[in-house]
Amino acid sequence: MHTKSLNQANVADRKYIEEDHHHGKSPIILYSLGLLLYLLVLFGSFNPLIENSLFILTMLLSGYHVLSEGIVDTVTESVKRKRFHPNVHLLMALAALGSSIIGAFDEGALLILIFAGAHFLEDYAEDKSKREITNLLKMNPTEARLVLSSGETKIVNVSSLKIGDELKVLPGDQIPTDGEIISGSSYINEASINGESIPKEKTVQDEVFGSTINGDGSFNMKVTKNSEDTVFAKIVELVNQSQTNLSKTATKINKIEPIYVTVVMIVVPVFILSVPFLLNWSWNESFYRGMIMLVSASPCALAASAVPATLSGISNLAKRGVLFKGGAYLSNLANIKSIAFDKTGTLTEGKPSVTDYYFINEDQADEWISIIVSMEKSANHPLANAILEKFQSQSDFLPDLSVENNIGKGLAAMVQNKHYQIGKPSLFENVPSEIQTQSDQFSNEGKTVVYFSEENKVVGIIAMMDLPNPNAKAVIRYLNKQGIHSTMITGDSELTGKAVANMLSIDEVAGNVLPENKSQIIAESQKKYGYTAMVGDGINDAPALVAADIGFAMGEGTDVAIDVADAVIMKNDLTKFQYAHRVSKKLNRIVWQNILFSMLIVVLLITLNFFGRVDIGIGVLAHEGSTILVILNGLRLLLPIKSSLQ
Repeated sequence: MHTKSLNQANVADRKYIEEDHHHGKSPIILYSLGLLLYLLVLFGSFNPLIENSLFILTMLLSGYHVLSEGIVDTVTESVKRKRFHPNVHLLMALAALGSSIIGAFDEGALLILIFAGAHFLEDYAEDKSKREITNLLKMNPTEARLVLSSGETKIVNVSSLKIGDELKVLPGDQIPTDGEIISGSSYINEASINGESIPKEKTVQDEVFGSTINGDGSFNMKVTKNSEDTVFAKIVELVNQSQTNLSKTATKINKIEPIYVTVVMIVVPVFILSVPFLLNWSWNESFYRGMIMLVSASPCALAASAVPATLSGISNLAKRGVLFKGGAYLSNLANIKSIAFDKTGTLTEGKPSVTDYYFINEDQADEWISIIVSMEKSANHPLANAILEKFQSQSDFLPDLSVENNIGKGLAAMVQNKHYQIGKPSLFENVPSEIQTQSDQFSNEGKTVVYFSEENKVVGIIAMMDLPNPNAKAVIRYLNKQGIHSTMITGDSELTGKAVANMLSIDEVAGNVLPENKSQIIAESQKKYGYTAMVGDGINDAPALVAADIGFAMGEGTDVAIDVADAVIMKNDLTKFQYAHRVSKKLNRIVWQNILFSMLIVVLLITLNFFGRVDIGIGVLAHEGSTILVILNGLRLLLPIKSSLQ
């Protein structure tokens, strides 16, 4: 994506979507004609010659793409690889030919009809997932309102925009590219980026993303990224990657298929030639049973066991703002034995909140709170915001307050000739015992404390903490039930980390950890527990995300998160991680159900055929019917999984 414009990529992606293993609408039209001919013969009355001719025509029409992929693709791949490389379509073509040779034209036609129908169903399953790419591409903005030096606007192509260009965005417009608001404000629907349907208020200096939809307001924005580097472009690239990166199970099945087909093509002739001598069967009976074996042993259902299910799972999650770079990562998520979380912003809200406060004289508490709020309004650090959020609604603002903000010394002000100060405990000497007791208690709970003094005597204390994310506790409880070891990695003190961990029932805490040491903790977890996932914000957690077996980035659609992680949650919501784990477990269950069921049908049909208990019609129905059931079973993953919090 970085070597071509997004528009060029879109053309390439559309071509990929439309042409990958498809032949346009022709096969469906021909298939429908063949099906009509089959039904005509089935419910009509014709002489045997016309009847068999119509069955042959049915095979040729409905099996057009089967014959094409069976013969043409086998020849092409064999030449390319310089060794025989058949596929399951070739087996079906041979089975239909064999049925015709023994005079079972109706069975050959039925075989092709069911196999081709199952093939179309599998294509539908793949298209259902690839439609996520198509839907993304449709949301790709193509035009922008460029603000000229004269102040007028001009409609230009998005691909022509440069970093620093000023754009005008009107009500209802699609935001053309990533940028920053420089004037105006509006509510913006960012569902295309983070899956969140509730519009978000944006104003000056706020970041906006291309492809999102502006509400009723209008604003001017400055372009901050080239079109190929936008969050939207990276999402398209990521979802596109997921289509080709299949699960290990799917990949193994694809690798085994040509070997399996080759073995069947050897075993069937050996069976036909040897059985008349071993079991005294007639040559006709031997050939007939050989054709049933050819149909029964074809790995159609096995080949369809993993891919439709995997793509359906990816599609399910993509709709909910969880993007995987490939089916392998989704499939393997179910196997994790240990998981490490970054604390700030992942397990916690990412900002401090006031949890406790204490004043030595309750009668003066309201007056002191008003002074504290007035002083903190002149500051812009996170602790000030936490204090204002807690106390602003219950205080009177003092407009004439003059505040000194000295770095390292906190805030100081004079009110009615009295000196007031707010700062960290080490700045104060005259600390009453009750304040010290409260301070020790709060500190032992992992909270950050600030003192408030009047005339150099500490009269109040405020405790703050980065509180756990509201959904984090339920998610950790779910992981504990799954037997998955949880570790919190934090740069804060171990005491603070343990306080949060105790609230969430996390198994282990690694405190005072530098970003470069996080990957070492992941390596230790892999050695001790096995398959390990890492969940972080994708920036200072990058080394750990790369080191983990699965790196899971959380963050409101940041491009860094998309770059470094194996999977991305486009909104800071841990329940989506839990949902992904449940989808992964269901995916693995469905794939193994499909594999066992498909092989059971093969073994059952071959065994019954050996004892002469099945004819070719029953073999066709059972074998191809099992393929359809396997595909439909995989398509169940398109449905949402209920009650994500358990």
